[in-house]
Amino acid sequence: MTDDELIAAARRNIEHSYAPFSKFRTGAVVVGTDGSLIHGTIVENVSLGLAMCAERVAMFNAVVGGTRPVTLALAAPDTDGGLTWPCGACLQVALELGGDELRIVVGDDDSGPTSDATVGELLPRGPHVEL
Repeated sequence: MTDDELIAAARRNIEHSYAPFSKFRTGAVVVGTDGSLIHGTIVENVSLGLAMCAERVAMFNAVVGGTRPVTLALAAPDTDGGLTWPCGACLQVALELGGDELRIVVGDDDSGPTSDATVGELLPRGPHVEL
């Protein structure tokens, strides 16, 4: 799939968001090592620590489905006038499940531009776990 197709799939997941508190509706998709496309959306909770970002939902679903993430696409509203990138918790999960070379593609929640980077570029000194 092209980056535009991945972001389009992530944008479609926004409609399933559960974000009654922040109203920050996001969608994600993961391409698994087996080529499958795994979906995720934000799921909030009144107890903020129990909320789950769309990216982690998609990556966890990949593991449940027996695959690992190769590419992660995130569609989210812009923050501070720019594209929104995964938070530190999502990057740490991406590093552990997909490694330094896991590619992340981000786009807004409408039809704007996209950008990409690897987890290693975004988290250059991230703690690595040898399994």
